[in-house]
Amino acid sequence: MGEVVGIPRALLYYHYYPMWKAFFESLGGTVVTSGETTRAILDAGIKVTVDEACLPVKVFHGHVLALAGKCDYVFVPRLVSVERRAFICPKFMGLPDMIRCNCSDAPRIIDSCINLSRTTREYVRAVLATGRMFTRSTLRILAAHRRGRAALTRYGRCLESGMTPDEAMAFMGVAPLSDELAQRAVAAASSTSGVARGGGGAANVVIGLVGHPYIIYDSFVSMNVIRRLREMGATVITADMLPWAVTEREAARFPKRVFWTIGRRLLGAGFHFLRSGTVHGCLHMSAFACGPESLIGDILEREAVRHRDVPFATITVDEHTGEAGVLTRLEAFVDVVTRRRKQ
Repeated sequence: MGEVVGIPRALLYYHYYPMWKAFFESLGGTVVTSGETTRAILDAGIKVTVDEACLPVKVFHGHVLALAGKCDYVFVPRLVSVERRAFICPKFMGLPDMIRCNCSDAPRIIDSCINLSRTTREYVRAVLATGRMFTRSTLRILAAHRRGRAALTRYGRCLESGMTPDEAMAFMGVAPLSDELAQRAVAAASSTSGVARGGGGAANVVIGLVGHPYIIYDSFVSMNVIRRLREMGATVITADMLPWAVTEREAARFPKRVFWTIGRRLLGAGFHFLRSGTVHGCLHMSAFACGPESLIGDILEREAVRHRDVPFATITVDEHTGEAGVLTRLEAFVDVVTRRRKQ
């Protein structure tokens, strides 16, 4: 068995895990992930991070600690930029340094620097440097990268078909497949409308859900927001279920280009939900102490005022948020959306 690479199940795991897994396994490595977020994982992260850190970063620290003793390396890339003229949150850039400083028990870190803001040269060098930790063959490394990109492309198609990341990964066979996940993934893949339908309850409404993937897809952090909405009978559409061209076109309506990659996608999704008439309500979920989110959320709230026919609500979570309070707000929001639709 080759080297074991641990990937924390937090932050951009929900964006890139299929690609990372395919890349490392193609080089002969074995990939393991931390489990789903729990109270114990969050508490472990809180103990080693500063109070000013946002909730997702605290959760990430907990997942890194959960991998201690289970792998030879932990993959914590230094994500600067994943596209031209745009950047990722500064906390992602300093994440490897934070982990080294705060998590003394963490495995050795693979801190590949990903920066595509200007050219692809630095990115290619980072891919080759990471691959050479497993093999000296440049051709093998490039082939592994192609397999990773192919896996990411397939993953994106699954998301656009209406699957959540967990459902898409289970459908692709890159994550554990439970009976429930299998049923949901097949239902999403066969949906003629392109979105996964809810449970068929009394609400029968479509909700556009806007939020960072590491918030809305983490069942513990989001208090199971997607499952809760589906149980109320709502169809849930997220930014990842929209074609990239749609969110880019809608985000371009804003006078100034948003240079945060994820923030721009969320802004475009929110504009689409509020303007297109494809949803009956728009729900924004954010994490307390997230700088970019505070700006995106404010823009969406102002946009919602101009489009009063689509009910809009924001739910902010942190480590002290209780599930009962979130559930009450979700029920109230769905009730408002349902009443508005009947009117």
